[in-house]
Amino acid sequence: MSENKNEQPQAVQTEQELNELLQIRRDKLAKLQEAGKDPFAITTCPRDHYAQEIRDQFETLENQDVCIAGRVMSWRDMGKASFLDIHDKTGRMQVYVKIDEVGEETYKEMKACWDLGDIISVSGFVFKTRRGEISVHAKEIKLLSKSLLPLPEKFHGLKDTDLRYRQRYVDLIVNPEVKDTFVRRSQIVTEIRNFLNEKGFLEVETPVLHTIAGGASARPFITHHNTLDMDMYLRIALELYLKRLIVGGFDKVYELGRCFRNEGMDTRHNPEFTMLELYQAYTDYNGMMDITEELIRTVAQRVLGTTVITYGDVEIDLGKPFARISMVDAVKKYAGVDFDAIATDEEAKAVAKEHHIQYEERHKKGDILNLFFDEYCEEKLIQPTFLMNHPVEISPLAKKMPGNPAYTERFELFIVGREHANAFSELNDPIDQRQRFEAQAALKAAGDEEACDVDEDFLTALEYGMPPTGGLGIGVDRLVMLLTDAASIRDVLLFPTMKSLPNDK
Repeated sequence: MSENKNEQPQAVQTEQELNELLQIRRDKLAKLQEAGKDPFAITTCPRDHYAQEIRDQFETLENQDVCIAGRVMSWRDMGKASFLDIHDKTGRMQVYVKIDEVGEETYKEMKACWDLGDIISVSGFVFKTRRGEISVHAKEIKLLSKSLLPLPEKFHGLKDTDLRYRQRYVDLIVNPEVKDTFVRRSQIVTEIRNFLNEKGFLEVETPVLHTIAGGASARPFITHHNTLDMDMYLRIALELYLKRLIVGGFDKVYELGRCFRNEGMDTRHNPEFTMLELYQAYTDYNGMMDITEELIRTVAQRVLGTTVITYGDVEIDLGKPFARISMVDAVKKYAGVDFDAIATDEEAKAVAKEHHIQYEERHKKGDILNLFFDEYCEEKLIQPTFLMNHPVEISPLAKKMPGNPAYTERFELFIVGREHANAFSELNDPIDQRQRFEAQAALKAAGDEEACDVDEDFLTALEYGMPPTGGLGIGVDRLVMLLTDAASIRDVLLFPTMKSLPNDK
């Protein structure tokens, strides 16, 4: 164990020192292999217990033989005996290794050729030390896998966030609390499915490769299919195929899947992300508000055991009825501008200039209303709030409001100043839909890379008739961020997108 006593934190090791450590570990592996004890030749391990099971069932397991396996994370050498801490998926277990019990040859091999980070198995009996710590007294130990790279220094762990995201496997090893986040993410996704299945929704899968970019306003990733000799797009949304299924007679469908958007990256955005989209026939955006509120409340209660959560330093009550406010009323409340009193696009642009709101010449009154919301209102919506009735200019797939066609039956759910859901009373008029697609296509031709194309097949589906339908999209990653108190989307993605380093192959 001479290497372990002398290892320094990676951050302060010179390249020469690190290379020496790497060579030492490889020399130890070669020595084991020459002795016919290659750890990589081992294919199985008769593990029958985990660390947490032993702690939970100590009274039953005391003095009983068990077999555990895990990674060596610390080592206290006392000459003819050693204490090792090994970690498995459930946590830490202390192991007492005595030369008289495991044999002199094995013990010498352990001290000469094993290192922190190695994966081992331990067979022995459960006991409690004089200090009261539940441990395993080893009768037999075996090296299962050799770690050829030293772990980050145990007291400081892996703190470089960029390196943590790039090498998530190391992050999971040295920062056990990170594992808890991803266990919780899995539970959240499971409970979303359980909730929707209980409501009679059918889970389906739709294409990831699209011939037309549509279903949302976003810049797509473009790829090429060699056999068909045609460009295709990674989907930016799940919407248009799911609504085809509503046309086909499925009343309630949902999909949990990856979407891809070729746009900026920040604490809330990753180029690939997980979306939940669901569609229900014979309801509208009010029905979608009800199901959104119930879903989030139910998932929080089932996963966290409470509907009152803390995000950062803010307490969020998911148990209370969610607030509801129109976009016009929100802008009136927080910006002091009444868009109901603004009649033309020119008036809207004049008001924008007065408030130093940057806009483009192509923007209309509805676009500028949305810019005001982004500037003055979004960050104010801390407690769960449904923002309703968006302008038609920014809602090409939503039904117009009866009696007020400048606005649509659409809502977004905001919590802690972030959008978590987006929903419509779905547009099922194929003539109106064609006009809106053509307006989007004109924007795209004018240089708007986020505008969508005319989807002729989807229009054909609508012409066969789609019942009144409510549709909902929830960003799963942001919901996980909320329920795990994560500051960045990268903290809830096992392998977030990262820029390649110069030495990446």
